[in-house]
Amino acid sequence: MFNKMFKTMFCAILVALSVNSAAALRQYTAKVEDSDWQLKDETRLQCTLSHKLPGYGEALFSSFASKQLNMEFELDMLRLPKSYGVAAVYSVPPKWMPGQVQRAIADMTIRKQYDGDLPEQAAWTMLTELEKGFWPTIYYQDWYNPYDKVAVGLNASNFALPYTQFAECVANLLPYSFQDIAYTVLNYQFNNTKLTKYSQKRLAMIGEYLKEDTDLELVLLDGYTDSYGGREINKEISIRRAVEIKAFFSSMGVAPDRIEVTGHGERRHAAPNINESTRAKNRRVVIRMSKP
Repeated sequence: MFNKMFKTMFCAILVALSVNSAAALRQYTAKVEDSDWQLKDETRLQCTLSHKLPGYGEALFSSFASKQLNMEFELDMLRLPKSYGVAAVYSVPPKWMPGQVQRAIADMTIRKQYDGDLPEQAAWTMLTELEKGFWPTIYYQDWYNPYDKVAVGLNASNFALPYTQFAECVANLLPYSFQDIAYTVLNYQFNNTKLTKYSQKRLAMIGEYLKEDTDLELVLLDGYTDSYGGREINKEISIRRAVEIKAFFSSMGVAPDRIEVTGHGERRHAAPNINESTRAKNRRVVIRMSKP
């Protein structure tokens, strides 16, 4: 009799705990019919795949032009964290995938007044789990209500086509960033304004970048020569070289009033003027670019 009563009470406690646990979990996930994945910022500089989270914010996967393949995940929250903590990120099977178990992906650091984010490896894992139909879900203790836990799920419905477009966009990103070209030295052939082959390639790289982004705050062009020839002639050559680069920038869409040209002639050598190989280093235009 006692054992029967104990079992009944124990079962009642388990049910109560289960109900209370479920009631304390606030979930933010798009409904299957409302799951919306969109490709944003589709350029050769940046690709972003976004997913709306009704009542919560937006999930964003982004990759940027760079020498290295990169990826990052950002959880853009309507209500920013009020405290510091750690969220657990899991790959969760939807209810129509019986027999599958959830798997841990990563821990996400929660920073006060900042959106959540994850680095490359975790971001790629989330994308590939979505590709398989799983729902990456982020769990954490609510910072506004001590009685609640929060679950933010990414619905894999309607994911396939936007993800394919996103992957194609990432494959088409420029293999260098603004930082890679913001400071560039162009060298010239002897006694003329024709660039060396290497410098022609560098200038073409800058041109490809400027086709995508002309929002430069300032471009400084400093022209120099070697010490071969007269000082005044060298001054004119250094100016002419810089002016030609300015014309190139202007043709790419950069406002001329944002481009400053200075000709230094044979002053400020980068190498001794003792032979042709060292003098070649002094025939140059130094490009310095800055963005807002």
